[in-house]
Formats: sequence, structure tokens, C-alpha cells
Amino acid sequence: MNVVEKFIKYVKVETTSNEESTTCPSTPIQLNLAKLLVEELKALGLEDITLDDNGYIMATLPSNTEKELPTIGFLSHMDTSPDMSGKDVKPRIIENYDGNPIVLNESLNILLSPAEFSSLNNYVGKDLIVTDGTTLLGADDKAGIAEIMTAMEYLINHPEVEHGKIRVAFTPDEEIGRGTDKFDVKMFGADIAYTIDGGELGELEYENFNAANAWLTINGNNIHPGSAKNKMLSAMEIAFELDGMLPPNERPQFTENYEGFYHLVRMGGNVEQVKMMYILRDHDKDLYENKKEYFTNVVNYLNTKYGNETVEMDLRDMYFNMKEKVEPVMHIVDTAVEAMESLDIEPIIVPIRGGTDGSRLSYMGLPCPNLFTGGHNFHGKYEYICIQSMEKSVETIVKIIELFASK
Repeated sequence: MNVVEKFIKYVKVETTSNEESTTCPSTPIQLNLAKLLVEELKALGLEDITLDDNGYIMATLPSNTEKELPTIGFLSHMDTSPDMSGKDVKPRIIENYDGNPIVLNESLNILLSPAEFSSLNNYVGKDLIVTDGTTLLGADDKAGIAEIMTAMEYLINHPEVEHGKIRVAFTPDEEIGRGTDKFDVKMFGADIAYTIDGGELGELEYENFNAANAWLTINGNNIHPGSAKNKMLSAMEIAFELDGMLPPNERPQFTENYEGFYHLVRMGGNVEQVKMMYILRDHDKDLYENKKEYFTNVVNYLNTKYGNETVEMDLRDMYFNMKEKVEPVMHIVDTAVEAMESLDIEPIIVPIRGGTDGSRLSYMGLPCPNLFTGGHNFHGKYEYICIQSMEKSVETIVKIIELFASK
């Protein structure tokens, strides 16, 4: 199978992760894809294939040279975001895209339009894979899986391409921030690695957000409104007050590049009690710490105003900026740049406005920049991917491996 056939096969397997689950993987359905991938790895002829109880897959493409070369790892994640359904995904190929709006779903009047998504203008004449407007596509990160698998298949079928030992891994639960919780770096045994989990053609990332999540429970006092004077305490109104105290311009819709933000991800409840979850993000470590401090001060102020434990908070660091760990081994970034340029791909080195498994792996001792998959508009019904970009991703993986063998 080529990369497109693999990708379409994978996205049809539901693998949505669940943040509220305490198991690993967070959803058993992720194991359905994991088992499929294990069988494909066996059929390809990779060795040392393992699938543990937590849903982590590892496999080896043995070296075919006598040279002493670093062991290189390539990783992607199997789960898709719980932000939108990943069940019954119906991918569709748009051949030779003509630049006009794409009707994703006629009955629901859902259009993928260049007027709203200008990136489409870059793909006139190219082939795209889109959704039917009712689910996400799953390019994040089943495109990465398909590209790694296709690259391994190419190397097996072309033994004349010299390479060292290659390790591949596919992980669960990246979308809920737990993708490397039980990843065994020592067992993986790579010296350096790349996640294949980026966006458009040429993206290369070795900086990401420092990230914290804050889970809040706001406790009110519900009294019948007819006799509520001086008695009722509305948890909903306190929630509005808390959100209004955060800097209005430091929200995702007003930020870009290296600018951080506070983001209310979800909330629900009533007068008696409200649950909220925020994410706090910044590339700069000092600004990140300031955000956590400011957020904590807001909570403390409300508890002083309304009484202790009115607002209960669980604030946790989730991951840190990998730049600190990658810069000492910048040759792995330089090699990726060289690989792209040799393939006439213009490298787009940008900070990740999010995180990848690679950010945590870098702090676990495995420096791990992130490479493009070719996808756009992840986590929603407007997600799409360019087939030619997927093919270039496969070529980039192979070229990186070749360059390490030639040095």
C-alpha cells in the first residue's frame, strides 16, 4: 500500500482519547489500531515488535551497514482529539483541486472555502483528502503513522539505501497530554528522534509552549430566588468574574507566534457548583511562571472575597519548551533542514503553539524535534491534508536517514 492507502485505512479506525479516563490507553478503542499496526509491522519485516498493555508500540528496522551510526527514532500518536468525533470517518479525495470552495456536506451546507481558509490557495492543482463535515479527519496524527510506515516499507524494499538502526514508536493519548506518561525511553533505545506530528509542508519545530492545566471547582450556595437576598452565592457568576479578571488580549484568538495565552477549554454547572478547565501557555519560561502566578492570585482573591474553598484549584505543569534540550544537539535540526532542501522543500521553522510527545521526550533524555505531516485545520471538520505533502514527508524521513548514514 502507498501512503494514501495506509492513511485512509487508519483514519477509519476510531481512536478518540478521553481526558476523563484514568486508564492507559484512555480508551480501549485505541488498541484496535495498535493491533492492526503490529500486524502490518510484522508483514513488513520489522523486528523487536512490541505492544504493551498501555498501548505503546515499538519496532526496529535493523541496520544494514557496518558503520557505527546513531540509532534514530520516529514517532507518531494513534489517538485523535476528543474535540470532535473521530467515529465513522469518511475521507474523500479531491483530485486536482481547482481553488473553489469544497462541499464537504451538501445536506448540512458545510463548505471548506479558501475565503475562510486561505491555506487552500497553496494547493490548486494538488490532491487533497477531506472530511464529510461530520467528523475530524484524523491527520493528526494518523498521517504521521502512515508516513513512517511507508518510509519503513521503502527502506525494506530498497536495501541499497544505507542506514543505521531505526526505531519506530506509536503512542496513545497524546491529544490529552499523556502520550509519554508510560513511554520507556531506555527500552526504545534511540539516540535521537523525530516526531512526525506537524502541519503544512516544510514545518520543522524544535520550540513549543511551556504548558499548565488548571482544573477549577467553584462552590456556590443555591437558594430559592424568591428568598435569596444576602444568602445566594452563584457559582456561575463567580465563574464569569474569574474569567473577566484574566487579561482580555491574552486569549488564543488574539495571539500568535511566541505570544502566550489563558484559554477556557470547558465549563459546566449551575448556581450551586461550576466546573472549569483552563490551559495556560507561553514559550518564555519567565512569562509562563508569571501566568501561573497571576492565575493563582486571581483564585486567591476570589477566595478572600467569597470565603475559603469557594474556588478549588488543581494547577499542574503539563510539559515544557523542548528548545532547551534540543539546542545542545542542533545537528539533528540541521540535518532535517538539509534533507528538506535537498528535496526542494522550503523549511518553515516555527515555534509550536502547542506541544508534541517530543516536548516531553526531550526532557526524558531523548531530543526530539517535530516534522510536518502535510495536514491543516486539525481537530475539526475542516481538517484536510495534501497528498503530495504526505509523499514529501515520506521522502524527508528517508532522506534524513540517508544523511545520517553518509556523515
